[in-house]
Amino acid sequence: MLLDHPLARRLFHLGALAVRGMTLGVRGAAIDGEGRVCLVRHTYTAGWHLPGGGVETGESAVEAMLREFREEAELAVPSGGLRLHGFYRNRAASGRDHVALYVAPAFTRLREKAPDREIAACGFFPLDALPEGTTRATVERLREIREEIPPADTW
Repeated sequence: MLLDHPLARRLFHLGALAVRGMTLGVRGAAIDGEGRVCLVRHTYTAGWHLPGGGVETGESAVEAMLREFREEAELAVPSGGLRLHGFYRNRAASGRDHVALYVAPAFTRLREKAPDREIAACGFFPLDALPEGTTRATVERLREIREEIPPADTW
């Protein structure tokens, strides 16, 4: 069979990616012992969001989420410390975009996150008193987590 050859399988998968064009992102809910969640405000889009971003080539979704927590919020999550909450289709980004949402019940705050080119602000907010401008999707995902509601299909 043609797809038994590693190069043929690789070309098949590259062709499928070009045709299907699916993208994968991650977001993470880091909730501290006081019931506060870490949110970030980006420099390039409005609103408060859960930390996250795209999964890079050669990176697993978990590796991407650990990286995004460090880059966007200066948080370190212990090995095995992420729990997958849900997997969502993100229609706002494109018809083929998906987001994996992780919960980090334990983490270390390495330092205060200073604003940079990507992150305008980072802070911890009570789950029942989110800042004005928190995005609809963020509010809905946090409600799912807090009330232990099964995840929706779309972001």
